[in-house]
Amino acid sequence: MGDSSASYIHMVQHLIEKCLIFRMTKEECMEALSKHASIEPVITSTVWNELEKENKEFFKAYAQYKSKDDRMSEEETSQIIQKMMSESSKATDD
Repeated sequence: MGDSSASYIHMVQHLIEKCLIFRMTKEECMEALSKHASIEPVITSTVWNELEKENKEFFKAYAQYKSKDDRMSEEETSQIIQKMMSESSKATDD
């Protein structure tokens, strides 16, 4: 199971990075991945926290940049996650 859990964590990390590109908050990311990728919020949160530890400067800047009136609609979020999931499954089909 060691290898598959490592690749699972890697996939979650990849999806979180996509969430960051689309300027989602941690909460939006947890909710989106739970809803559209069936990833437990606690897993998303844990991986996010690890990324945050490793990339303090980035996340500090990201938090300052992220403004509340910048939220995406539910539909936009859904389309993005669906697209991410299909790209992600293509990438792992080798």
